[in-house]
Amino acid sequence: MPRPDAAGMQLAPAPGPRGAVHESIDRSLRILRTRHWSFNIGCALFLLILAVLVLAPWITPYDPNAQELVKRLSPVSSEHWLGTDQLGRDTFSRLLFGGRFSVTVAAVIIAISVVVGTILGVISARAGGIVDEVTMRTVDLLIAFPDVLVALFLIAIVGPGHVALISALTLVAWTPFARMARSLTLEINSRDFITAAEVLGCTRSFIIFRHVIPNAYRPIAAITFLRFGHKLITVGALSFLGLGVQPPNSDWGAMLADALRFVERAPMLAFAPGFAIFITALSVTLIGQGLEIEAKPRGAGGDSPGDARPPDPARDVAKP
Repeated sequence: MPRPDAAGMQLAPAPGPRGAVHESIDRSLRILRTRHWSFNIGCALFLLILAVLVLAPWITPYDPNAQELVKRLSPVSSEHWLGTDQLGRDTFSRLLFGGRFSVTVAAVIIAISVVVGTILGVISARAGGIVDEVTMRTVDLLIAFPDVLVALFLIAIVGPGHVALISALTLVAWTPFARMARSLTLEINSRDFITAAEVLGCTRSFIIFRHVIPNAYRPIAAITFLRFGHKLITVGALSFLGLGVQPPNSDWGAMLADALRFVERAPMLAFAPGFAIFITALSVTLIGQGLEIEAKPRGAGGDSPGDARPPDPARDVAKP
């Protein structure tokens, strides 16, 4: 029943637990309806993949490294959902545990690259002068070399393994984020609210974390997911060459390499990891595409921090 307040007026009843749940669901649905369709589809796919990989120890029926030679190259069956490999190991179990390695390595590379690149790009744009010149010329130098070539060179020196793989790919992976962050910071610096903050005597760190980064995070988030798919494929390619995780462990790239000799007899050995790489890269690319579309300018905006609309990420990554 409605509750009377102190003045005798009737107040609406307080929502119960079920009402609060329904309100939260309605709010979530409203947010999803405002998002681009590619973002929603990509998030659904990627969250499903992450859930399967996280729960791999509980949903895989076999030890991924357990060998059973009498069942080598077995076809798809109720016992082995994706068959077995040349050593009798369950392909489905190896697929999930290998995916944990591939996705984790790509995520670590992207996380380090985003933090390092964004900080260097913002500092470069805010400082200007010799700091900006040295940072951008370093970016130009590193970005001229393909990341795979740099990784091959470094791994040949220090040896294969996931630590060497992460270090080698991160050495070049931060450069697009630095270039993007610099471009966005230069655009945001020209706005009136930055000038007002400087006139009021706000510190440089306050301006960066209160005004610059909040107005630049959407394009940076977009390129983060777009580069995530690229790094996932690169990690798979290097593992395919034997430069990633070492036996008896495996990842999707190494599984593809092992399947080459048996692709005619057991095509599932190659199809399963190849499709896993494809669908994971597709999901994060859809997320990045949706964020990129949402970050594009939608007309003339104001000069308040909330109205700041950064430029197109793809254009800014292409030139300093």
